Amino acid sequence: MARHERAGTPAQEQDLIDVDELLAAYAEIVPDPEDVAQQVAFGTSGHRGSSLDAAFNEHHILAITQAICEYRLDQGTQGPLFLGKDTHALSLPAWRSALEVLVANGVDVWIDHGEEAGYTPTPAVSRAILAHNQEIEAAEGTADGIVITPSHNPPRDGGFKYNPPHGGPADTDATGWIADRANDLLRAGLEGVRRVPLEEALGAVERYDFMGEYVRELPRVLDLDAIREAGVRIGADPLGGASVDYWQAIADEHGLDLTVVNPEVDPTWRFMTLDWDGKIRMDCSSPDAMASLIQVMGEGDRFDVATGNDADADRHGIVTPDGGLLNPNHYLAVAIDYLYGGARPDWPADTAIGKTLVSSSMIDEVAAAHERRLIEVPVGFKWFVPGLLDGSVAFGGEESAGASFLCRDGSVWSTDKDGIILALLAAEIIATTGRTPSQRYAELVADYSPQGEPAYARIDAPADREQKARLKKLSASDITATELAGEPITAVLTEAPGNGAAVGGVKVTTDSAWFAARPSGTEDVYKIYAESFRGPEHLAQVQEQAQQVVDAALQAD
Repeated sequence: MARHERAGTPAQEQDLIDVDELLAAYAEIVPDPEDVAQQVAFGTSGHRGSSLDAAFNEHHILAITQAICEYRLDQGTQGPLFLGKDTHALSLPAWRSALEVLVANGVDVWIDHGEEAGYTPTPAVSRAILAHNQEIEAAEGTADGIVITPSHNPPRDGGFKYNPPHGGPADTDATGWIADRANDLLRAGLEGVRRVPLEEALGAVERYDFMGEYVRELPRVLDLDAIREAGVRIGADPLGGASVDYWQAIADEHGLDLTVVNPEVDPTWRFMTLDWDGKIRMDCSSPDAMASLIQVMGEGDRFDVATGNDADADRHGIVTPDGGLLNPNHYLAVAIDYLYGGARPDWPADTAIGKTLVSSSMIDEVAAAHERRLIEVPVGFKWFVPGLLDGSVAFGGEESAGASFLCRDGSVWSTDKDGIILALLAAEIIATTGRTPSQRYAELVADYSPQGEPAYARIDAPADREQKARLKKLSASDITATELAGEPITAVLTEAPGNGAAVGGVKVTTDSAWFAARPSGTEDVYKIYAESFRGPEHLAQVQEQAQQVVDAALQAD
């Protein structure tokens, strides 16, 4: 799809949402439970949509929360539920709706000690769940959590995701159960949904210091002493998201030379630059969305590294003076090489590396160099949860700038993506190696890609609902091509080699390149991820032929 003519430029008044209209639609629009587009549907990170489209309204949240209460009962989860939210306009009303249902169902709800004013990053909720379930002696019951966030999505959207007692994203068994029950409740006109008034609900909750507990524990997972002693200068941009107060707290608690570049919170996100398609989107992996921070880095010698996070801080963006915004794949490879290359001597020697199958093959090269087992899984961070939880996987990362890793002693830190620790890790790398992550990536290229820097990109291609369904169910025999961009095809995968789970699409490999195609869960397109170790020109050939290969498979009888 073509890049918008105003991509990377500051948002203007006509780009901004009408917050009052959005909130009115949340309360007033009743979704049609027979319309697929208006039903509850959990993607890789929860249910998302806009109240203006009848896709994220009060009825949805009441039904989903009631379903979660019943699912908790079914699973025997009787401990506290940690409830967090980000800075999207729809998050607060959804938080209130959820709270009214949770308390009515007798759930012990723990909210931020700032009450309605507090914002809670996804990793802080994951950390709270794990701390309660694994680290607090005599803790009563098993805890879980809800985070109300659509992540990096535009300001008009809302999102709602459930984290079970393992602390990470719910798997498809859980989300399928919850979505089915929620849609039944919608069809029944919410009959069966319990609810109390907001004032009563607020009087029944417990307060929890999410930020204090998270910030104080950071030395368990990062060498903050090294960052402080080296005097690494950090510029942190929360992009108007839930980490806004966390960064200053981190600076104060640990004595870091850290400046919060933009502490502003505004539900219209008027301070953002437009993303590639002309929309406001808090995607810290996008050069267009991160244009302001990239510009700040270029204005003199202020920072050694600058970082960005999305609205719930589960993603990271890394900007260096010499390399600009790092491609997320590049940084994943650097982080893995650093962590497994001696920076974490107390990690067991048999801990594996986790990556999604659409992440760079440079990670494969790094894993082989460090003689570590590589576990390649489908898209979705939920696949890393078991390994991070039991310590068999020390690092799990995906190409969309989401990752987490174990504590320095090999114990679990979080089982959901944590953009804050990945951002601080860049400063640790500078402090302990004297080189920026972009310089380290150049060294990896020299070591493992003698033909030059690998080229990686993602493009979208049109596909209707029927074609997307067919793509999701492709088998290897549906791919009849034998060559890709001048090279023999060496493998066609519809199941991830790391765990045998369905890819929900297809991955095709050659000796020096690969592509993967999978349907979008929110748009009438399919996504083609591709990489070539032979450079951009060869990548362009791979992309063009990949689209031909997939189109042929979709059109076959």
